[in-house]
Amino acid sequence: MADNQSQETDTSIRHYYIDEGGDGTLFSKRGKVLIGTEGCSRFFILGLLEVPDPVALQHTFDDLRARLMSDPYFNDVPSMQVEWRKTAVAFHAKDDLPEVRREVFRLLRGAEELRFFAVVADKWRALEYVREQNESDPDYRYHPNELYDYLVRRLFKQRLHQSSKYHITFSKRGKSDRTAALREALQSAQDRFAEQHKITSDASLQVSQARPKDQAGLQAVDYFTWALQRLYERNEERYTNYLWKAFRLVQDIDDRREAGYGVYYTQKKPLNAATLGWRRSNKKPGI
Repeated sequence: MADNQSQETDTSIRHYYIDEGGDGTLFSKRGKVLIGTEGCSRFFILGLLEVPDPVALQHTFDDLRARLMSDPYFNDVPSMQVEWRKTAVAFHAKDDLPEVRREVFRLLRGAEELRFFAVVADKWRALEYVREQNESDPDYRYHPNELYDYLVRRLFKQRLHQSSKYHITFSKRGKSDRTAALREALQSAQDRFAEQHKITSDASLQVSQARPKDQAGLQAVDYFTWALQRLYERNEERYTNYLWKAFRLVQDIDDRREAGYGVYYTQKKPLNAATLGWRRSNKKPGI
């Protein structure tokens, strides 16, 4: 269990865990567009999981891992060996065996208190933006952090005015500490909401970065985000269908067929393979 998790959960605090699906890469080192090629996603997704009781979720995940690790069925499986630093250390949807993944999905489906939110960006749109920037400023250079921080602002725009305290944990990316930049993006989202809705908030934000092995919430949000990514990238809907009752909002910000802000999917407006069928007919929809 992570050291910063208390034995009792303060119900006045909202606990948010954030992870990404896909990547923010647009170009190779030589400037070649890589979007949608092998090893480079077409979509970039940022997911947020609200976990009312992080301690209980940690216990549940730890118990599941201990049970799987003691099962002879998984003997000699590399990902189940501690030295490989995969499932034996933390659940990760991309790396876990299908049998393990099934158990984690079952656990998450049974955790009725979880609430998932996400924002989805089509990287072809991001490329269009970059080219427009280059036309107006030849010195402009795109960095994946730019897209990540933009999605943070979109994701949190309406998520920071419902409580007085927020503990927000981002899955750590790379070696650099981006806590200050992420806090700035959150503050920007808070300010923009206040300006648009005339609702001010003095909520305190505790912002941190952590490795998934230290936080069950990060392992859980990884699974939700992975499920959504499989739907967008591979047209596989069974994972999102299985977890759909926990989905509260998916913002497809680059589906601008009807509105400039995109399309919002909710429990009343479900997201599935049929909904996204129009994307498959055009490599660069809407561009």
